[in-house]
Amino acid sequence: MPNLKTSIKSLRSSKRRQVVNNRLRERIKRATKKQNTLVEEGNIEEGKKNLKNVYKVLDKAAKKNVIKKGKADRVKSRLTQNLNKLAQDNVKTSKKNT
Repeated sequence: MPNLKTSIKSLRSSKRRQVVNNRLRERIKRATKKQNTLVEEGNIEEGKKNLKNVYKVLDKAAKKNVIKKGKADRVKSRLTQNLNKLAQDNVKTSKKNT
């Protein structure tokens, strides 16, 4: 345990920040997991709607330095690639059926 008064205050504030940061990290996990399940199920329309929400959550976390900007960009890129790949597969299969 810290002994100095400033160290005690610092510990208190860092614990508060830790709670907020963990909450943001959990939001990121939930949003990306939901997006991945929508893509796996094949819901393109809901996936597109949810992608905006994921972008918002990632950008806010990057803005508050919970995650780095590059990581946010990388995750957004990968989620978008997966959604676009699914959309292309659906277009190819629908052309074959006609």
